[in-house]
Amino acid sequence: MFLPLRRHRAALCRADWPGLAHLQGMLEARHPRPLSGGGAALRFVAPARRGRALEDQYEARIYLKGEVPLRPANWHDLMNALVWLTFPRAKAALNARHYRALQQQRAAGALNRGPTQDALTLFDEGGLIVAAADDSLLGMLRAFSWKELFWHSRARVVSQMRFYPFGHALYEKALRPFPGITGHALLFSVDRGFLECGMDEQTARLDAMLEARLLDAACWHSTRELSPVPVLGVPGWCADNGSADYYDDRTCFRAGRRGGGAGRDTP
Repeated sequence: MFLPLRRHRAALCRADWPGLAHLQGMLEARHPRPLSGGGAALRFVAPARRGRALEDQYEARIYLKGEVPLRPANWHDLMNALVWLTFPRAKAALNARHYRALQQQRAAGALNRGPTQDALTLFDEGGLIVAAADDSLLGMLRAFSWKELFWHSRARVVSQMRFYPFGHALYEKALRPFPGITGHALLFSVDRGFLECGMDEQTARLDAMLEARLLDAACWHSTRELSPVPVLGVPGWCADNGSADYYDDRTCFRAGRRGGGAGRDTP
């Protein structure tokens, strides 16, 4: 599950716990330098008291100043920093959409977040990227046909499908995984050549694909645009899923309530 982050392993192992200076050094060593959604050079900074003004809000602070607050010795925030380092274009696009949605919320005088903000946050926290060279496998996933996908089509999943965690909360949960852990996925059709690339090239291409999807004004109007996936069903992500019986647990591998679409239903 941590394969997309593995490129940072050597740099992380140089410290007992990577503090702000250490993570900032990793950020500055990345080329090109990651930018915020507003084009500001990204910096990892200590948290500050959040005011009520627009520019003091979490996403606005990132967008306008490039400042990503990180709490010390906090797994959630460390995973967020690593996702910024791995998918910088997608995270910047997320930040840009969040900032525009926040502006619209303030202009309308709304107290509550809107559906676009909910969808963006769900993906930012629990997002999963699914890429497949066989569209029928994506169809099974959309239809909540978990045993058909992960067991009866297991060989095809292994050879023609890939799963990449994106959300930093999903990575945090992966430290102590539990059967009901659910990712909320964006699905992409790819060619076989993509699957044969090295991980660094795959993540770079996914970063660009995610950026385009995140900046598409026609998308991100509902959490139903994301497909829930029981991630411990992915072959190789859990030792227990080597048995067909594993996929008979309906508390983890639920049928969709809406007849096969992607949506808020947890698997």
